[in-house]
Amino acid sequence: MADSSFHDLSAREATESEASEGAALGLPLDGTDNSGGLIVGDGPSNNPAGPDPVSRREVVEPGKALAIADFTAPLINPGERLIRMAYRMGIPSSMLTSPIGKKVKTRLLATVTNPLQGDRAAGTALRAGHFLVHGVKTPISQADFGGAARMTPPLERTVHGFEWLADLDACAPREQSAPVAERILSAWLKANPKPPSKPGKGPAWRVGNAGTRLLNWLIHAPLILSGIDKPLRSRTLRAIEATARWLDRNVGRAEDGVSETAGWCAIVATGLLLPEGRPRRLYGESGLIRSMGDMVGDDGGVLSRSPVAQMEAIALLVKLRACYRATRRDPPQAIESMLAMLVPPLLSLTHGDGSLGSWQGAWAIEAEQIASLIEASGVRTRPLRDVRQWGFQRISADKAVLQFDSAPPPMPRNARNACASTLAFEFSSAGHRIIVNCGGSVCAGGIVPVRLEQGLRATAAHSTLTLDDANSTAVLINGGIGNGVSEVDVERRTLDADEQGAATRIEASHNGYAARYGLAHQRILILRDNGTELRGEDLLVPTGRKGKRGKVGYAIRFHLGPHIEARLSDDKQGVGLALPDGSYWQFRSGNGEFTIEESLWVDGQARPVPVQQLVLQGLVSRGGGSFSWLLKKMG
Repeated sequence: MADSSFHDLSAREATESEASEGAALGLPLDGTDNSGGLIVGDGPSNNPAGPDPVSRREVVEPGKALAIADFTAPLINPGERLIRMAYRMGIPSSMLTSPIGKKVKTRLLATVTNPLQGDRAAGTALRAGHFLVHGVKTPISQADFGGAARMTPPLERTVHGFEWLADLDACAPREQSAPVAERILSAWLKANPKPPSKPGKGPAWRVGNAGTRLLNWLIHAPLILSGIDKPLRSRTLRAIEATARWLDRNVGRAEDGVSETAGWCAIVATGLLLPEGRPRRLYGESGLIRSMGDMVGDDGGVLSRSPVAQMEAIALLVKLRACYRATRRDPPQAIESMLAMLVPPLLSLTHGDGSLGSWQGAWAIEAEQIASLIEASGVRTRPLRDVRQWGFQRISADKAVLQFDSAPPPMPRNARNACASTLAFEFSSAGHRIIVNCGGSVCAGGIVPVRLEQGLRATAAHSTLTLDDANSTAVLINGGIGNGVSEVDVERRTLDADEQGAATRIEASHNGYAARYGLAHQRILILRDNGTELRGEDLLVPTGRKGKRGKVGYAIRFHLGPHIEARLSDDKQGVGLALPDGSYWQFRSGNGEFTIEESLWVDGQARPVPVQQLVLQGLVSRGGGSFSWLLKKMG
């Protein structure tokens, strides 16, 4: 009998015509930004000091829009198209693949080689009886697998997504790890005997967690299916099939684009690895390719603007490709094309040592983890300099790297640990971070306390300007984002060489404070090609024809990297910065005095590290103001 609950799929999916299977799927082609208004131009500068002496200007050009043909469903014959249509309508696989609908016993058809290594330390902790997530140990016996007692978000993702299987697999031979995996799996299945009718019934049954869990069950099947407990083996196989059927019906109700992609990846993997899976695979491939197109902007950045979500998307596709290889099938070309799109934007947010910048909730994820993910993807490329739609600019100048947030926060429907970081920047030299953002809201609930989560997403936690201690965009609970920055103007150009060499200039402005204070924040950054001098200017420009009276408090924050010794000059307009490598940098203010305050930075192991921040603050007229500064390497 047809499963009527298939009609619960999204209207977009249900109304899709089979005749359009080979038509467009995916991404915007008009150059607009799905995550907010981003205007790229080469108009005149608003710098009151007048135009820069520029003889050559390099204006940001529209990024290469994704061709429609890049994200079309795989070419299939009319018979397969009919099978896919029937499966979408709810006809069981057994009726579409077996004579007279004879059902085949559930089993796995192949063993998948895990392409991504887990964390040995976390696996060792599991064998000792603890989940180890972002530095915090939680006894397995105290974990509430049913979800009644709320766990921290990182622990929820690890436990219910079964990400810990990779850690366990990496720490010991299978015969030593399998009993631990079976014990945890048995407890989880007892607490979750069957799927609910729809998503949202506890963290275990969010589409993202369910899809990730099913994919990990299939990839790490030898850990959970090779033991002597035959009843558990049968229960696990039934749970695999039940979860796949649940995702068939509910994948369209995912929390966001990456979660939906996780659901579709699991559906396709189940179709590859279980008997009678051909209809499910055909159905899943069509949905996966469509969801991949909806997940990213036209330069390959996920719409949540989160580097952590970017890494999750890459990992999902790498795992799915391993399932294809295990069954000796070639994945659809769209999967390889999407991996080729996802990697360059991620690399654009790495510093000279290969570790990740602290953007949109990410912490300074270590270079080794980034490198292993990129190697598993098989993509060999360079970082994108101008990730226009994703909203980050990157300048590499000799040994220095500048990263700049030049876009609004993500749209509320795409928000995932969204931060009010517009016009913030990070700067490093020779792999040493000099100016950073605090970062780490994604891992709040580990060593980083949950109570700091919203504070780490605030404008003040980033190296940029704030007015009246207010966020440029409202930061809401549960990773949400509210009103504020809706439009950003940005231009980038190359300045011809003078006696000090050539340079790259970026100018951007946002309207996040316009409605409240009648002022727009404009930031100009100029980095010399030798990487030893960064000039900056922060301007507050009236947005109305008639200026408002009075003054408002401002603060320009520069969070310093770890292990930097900062010392104020006698006039308090300069700060000397001694770096761990012995180099010395001078920070000077054109107007205003620095203060040195405490701050924190979340390191590559998700630990909060005490650091310092330089602050320029005072009162500024509603008629606007200008604040210049210089960061220069000495000697």
